[in-house]
Amino acid sequence: MVAEYERLGKNQPPNQFDISWDVFRSAEIPLPPLEEQRRIADYLDAETARIDRLLNVESRVLDRLSERRSAGVIDAVSGGNKPERRPSTLAWLETVPSAWKEASVGLLARMGSGHTPSRSRPEWWTDCTIPWITTGEVRQVRDDRLEDLYETREKISELGIENSSAETHPAGTVFLCRTASAGYSGVMGLDMATSQDFVTWTCGPLLNPYYLLWCLRAMRPDLLGRLAMGSTHKTIYVPDLQMLRIPLPPLAEQVSIVDSIRSQNARIDNVSDKVSRQIALLKERLRAIITAAVTGQFEVSTASGRNSTEGVQP
Repeated sequence: MVAEYERLGKNQPPNQFDISWDVFRSAEIPLPPLEEQRRIADYLDAETARIDRLLNVESRVLDRLSERRSAGVIDAVSGGNKPERRPSTLAWLETVPSAWKEASVGLLARMGSGHTPSRSRPEWWTDCTIPWITTGEVRQVRDDRLEDLYETREKISELGIENSSAETHPAGTVFLCRTASAGYSGVMGLDMATSQDFVTWTCGPLLNPYYLLWCLRAMRPDLLGRLAMGSTHKTIYVPDLQMLRIPLPPLAEQVSIVDSIRSQNARIDNVSDKVSRQIALLKERLRAIITAAVTGQFEVSTASGRNSTEGVQP
């Protein structure tokens, strides 16, 4: 019957099967005596409850690690290790080091945007060689692990750029999605262009692009909560982004802060990956136990008999 499911599911959306009633009605299942069915059900109730408790614990650990990661980034870009502080004029920070400045990003970096050349002009979409960032690339930076973006799903041509408001930005330019997947950001690893869904900042000599990147990631909750408009698809409008301000330590300190964020994140991500693997193994174990129990691969004697699962491999 599994083979029939796979055959019928070939033209269906992922994880969705359309099984006819005739196929479902003709399915055959193992049918042990009723008393054995009860023992299997009791056993699986106990085992699934135990594994579910472990999964809940591991999921809470992942949530705490994510919170710790985010808090660490905010602490780093706000100079949390500096004892001498003053009230901040920034909406997303309460205090900053007394020796730091607070500056408009627009005074430290050239702000730009992008465009989509007309699709009705096919000659503008031939010989496409320039990487072109669209909302499809947000998936690469959504978890904040990737800093530099090198690969894009689409490219545009020099002719398309010449005949539209799109422009080629130099490698090292910071980009921020302001529409459908608003708030996610990265750094261009190559010379690239963007669609109109993005704003860009090409940093001047006083601003490290990676420090700006981590400031943008630290302030994402503020961007989405205070500036993003719309109920279904959030949009951050350009005039609001033109007013963005960040804490500004000296350039050498910006570089040091970026290094500390990377080190902290690497440690947390390493632990998170181990927890995620444990969650995957627990889920696989659960599926294996259910399959083994209902197909008679081991003798189920009691609902709490852990030893009966020793030979079950996930």
